[in-house]
Amino acid sequence: MGNLVAIVGRPNVGKSTLFNRLTQTRQAIVDDVAGTTRDRQYGKCEWGDRFFSVVDTGGWVVNSDDVFEEEIRKQVEVAIEEADVILFMVDIRNGLTDLDDEVGAILRRSTTPVIVVANKMDTFDLQYGAAEFYKLGLGDPFAISAANGSGTGELLDEIVRLLPSEKQAESDEDIPRFAVVGRPNVGKSSIVNAFMGEERNIVTEIPGTTRDSVYTRYTKFGFDFFLVDTAGIRKKSKVEEDLEFYSVMRSIRAIENSDVCILMLDATRGIEGQDLNIVSVILRNQKGLVVAVNKWDLIEDRSAKVMKSYEEVIRFRLAPFTDFPIIFTSATEKQRIFKVLECAKEVYLRKTTRISTGKLNAKMLPLIEAYPPPSIKGKYIKIKYCMQLQGPSIPSFIFFANLPQYVKEPYKRFLENKIREMWNFSGTPINIFIRQK
Repeated sequence: MGNLVAIVGRPNVGKSTLFNRLTQTRQAIVDDVAGTTRDRQYGKCEWGDRFFSVVDTGGWVVNSDDVFEEEIRKQVEVAIEEADVILFMVDIRNGLTDLDDEVGAILRRSTTPVIVVANKMDTFDLQYGAAEFYKLGLGDPFAISAANGSGTGELLDEIVRLLPSEKQAESDEDIPRFAVVGRPNVGKSSIVNAFMGEERNIVTEIPGTTRDSVYTRYTKFGFDFFLVDTAGIRKKSKVEEDLEFYSVMRSIRAIENSDVCILMLDATRGIEGQDLNIVSVILRNQKGLVVAVNKWDLIEDRSAKVMKSYEEVIRFRLAPFTDFPIIFTSATEKQRIFKVLECAKEVYLRKTTRISTGKLNAKMLPLIEAYPPPSIKGKYIKIKYCMQLQGPSIPSFIFFANLPQYVKEPYKRFLENKIREMWNFSGTPINIFIRQK
């Protein structure tokens, strides 16, 4: 990772608004409700000829009894440790608060350069209020408005000046993205933390803890990919908060931008209707699929017979797409969690599988001859030739027939299943096209 800038401060001072402004995205959720941002959120910023990463953090509350606020404080501390420059945000309208003083006292002990950012200077006459923040002893405050962009140019100049010399930039474009998706509270953040070996994402018993889609680079044990922890997706009728609506939208967007989706199921609850909806989103976007049945340690009978019956039920409920790996895991006990990563990597590589035209025809044409498409209105359908298409992101096969309009969906599924039997495309969607010859 290149240079990193962390945005910290108490709740509702405009950290996520500034994050969106710097990254020129709407990646972080912004709302008037304090405590909206809970996890560290990463994004890219370009200024002049410099590129750097920006991390948005949750609002910092010291000595709080609230479970979320205590977890947010830990996340902020991790972000400060990672950062090359810290942006300490304060509210110019509210002035200096006791909480700002407490956060300032902690930041003064940090060896990382700190810039005091006095936000919400929405009108010019408010800028004089920034002088109050000299009391923090952290240097000159920068008066800005994250909402309309006023003063952010000078702030970016100062950030670039304080950043260490450019680290070797890496291209993120070609790195696979594995999205961890599922209903709320199935253990998505727990399994990402288990992969990383650190408390990377906030974990609580309360459904809806994760709100943003959190990207994490994973480079251990010969792997190199992005892990995306997403918010739990539940039915629209159950989504009461505006915030959760945005979170769910963001999770769907994360599915769209991923290469392989790791669907987390709760072993204690089995497969539910909302899991089917999530799978339909995955298949609609033609993404690879790995199913991880989490909380397996809570099941009393964990015999091979029970595992097999679980598998059969899952495949039956997710039909007609049944060719995907299923792994029984426990994020808390770290059981078979790396098997999930291995399977996700294999699924990703299978998407690039190429079958030569000669091999494809040698295997498929005798099969088609033995089991031809059913005739319609006395007309016989003859498939003469087949090949794999170059270019698409998922394996796509084209079959040339005399009457392609009469080849129906069940026969296309038959062709797909036979291709899957002969070549390993487990977890990968396949496109079947019938064209006129």
